[in-house]
Amino acid sequence: MKITDALLGEHAVFYTQFDYLEQFAPSVTDHPLVKSLGAMLAAALASHARLEEELLFTTLEPHIGSTGPLAVMRMDHDEIEKSLEHLPATQDVDQARELLLQIVAIAREHFAKEERMLYPIATQMLSAETLIDLGAQWAYARRTIILV
Repeated sequence: MKITDALLGEHAVFYTQFDYLEQFAPSVTDHPLVKSLGAMLAAALASHARLEEELLFTTLEPHIGSTGPLAVMRMDHDEIEKSLEHLPATQDVDQARELLLQIVAIAREHFAKEERMLYPIATQMLSAETLIDLGAQWAYARRTIILV
């Protein structure tokens, strides 16, 4: 499996989570619950971003440089991470809900950029063999067995 396919698969799972949060969060009145939902999202997004950066970004960087698309992706990762770090410090449930939903919107936009821009660049710039090797590294990191 190519790493771009693996990461797209992860995006699909996130989209389901985003849909749920957008539907459920507005009715949540329990402040600790909103923070807990944010903590779960933070853990999953951090893991996804780490693998993306360690595997795909570092492999693409010699081909396209660290500016341009990669700089944008890294800035988005930082923005999402910093926003998620602020969630535990929120003072009330309305503030927490609003921040959580902003994070979801930012992450959706970021994923769209990756899908429209970065993954096609990766497919053009990296060989199929490299993409498959990175996919195997992703599977190993995820403790997943890929059947071919």
